[in-house]
Amino acid sequence: MFGKRSFASSKDRSGKITKQPKRSFRETSSSKHKQSILEKMESVRMDSPMMGSEGDYSPSLTSAIVTIVVGPDQRLFAAHEDVLCHSPFFAEALRGQFFESTNRRIDLPTEEPEIFSCILEYLYKGDYYPRLVHDKRRQTWMLEGAVSSPDPSKNGDRVAAVEPTFFHSGVGDILLRDTAVYCAADRYGLEELKRLSLRKQGLQSGIEVGTILRSARYAYENTPDSDSRLRAHYLALIIRSRKTFKRSGTMQMEMEIGGKLFFDLFVAMCNHVDDIVDASNARTPKSI
Repeated sequence: MFGKRSFASSKDRSGKITKQPKRSFRETSSSKHKQSILEKMESVRMDSPMMGSEGDYSPSLTSAIVTIVVGPDQRLFAAHEDVLCHSPFFAEALRGQFFESTNRRIDLPTEEPEIFSCILEYLYKGDYYPRLVHDKRRQTWMLEGAVSSPDPSKNGDRVAAVEPTFFHSGVGDILLRDTAVYCAADRYGLEELKRLSLRKQGLQSGIEVGTILRSARYAYENTPDSDSRLRAHYLALIIRSRKTFKRSGTMQMEMEIGGKLFFDLFVAMCNHVDDIVDASNARTPKSI
């Protein structure tokens, strides 16, 4: 009923199927590598509560690919130049390579690969795993995958599904991941990421005293004195949990070593006592 249709194009009436020219292994590998990056990074999260000045964009993913070499083991990462340039640090580093159209590279020998992975995920998606998600029933924010604690004494507190700590090779011990992300965000000029990591850390619980004190010391060593938000978080945490820290041999050892952390803690404790005294005096009727 219908005539046969040829699969050959209208320009090629010979009926032969034209073959695409072969591509070299290097071209194929490079193409697959770039395509993999596009597929992994193209889904930008817009529902994060921290999507603001830095996160209020949608990466075009059409700019040049930059290679980032991270850590003493030289782990390789790749990212689009336009995305990296949302960080003043990386924008400045790439500005120095303006005339190099290919083989753009940034070396971060002292950075932790796990932390840089969080930085890169944030630059593309506005958050990093485990992400902040909204609990509509409680009208609160929680970490992705968190479940209610089976311990009745915790009043149904959320327990993170992802281990909040990691091994920092530079420190040689366990640290809180969100603290390391905060400090990295400070280096790279990502203010919104600092707020995000601090908010996430505030949702963590059940952290060992040694890990808290070690992370607090790391925070003091890797943030300027003018940036007090993360430091204040640790001071408030120790004050709130002072009964636990008072019994801690680790706390005693750390205090004997000394440092600015513990002078700030002393000042914070004095201020806390003053606040209690002032509140008590305000409630007590004055005698005539």
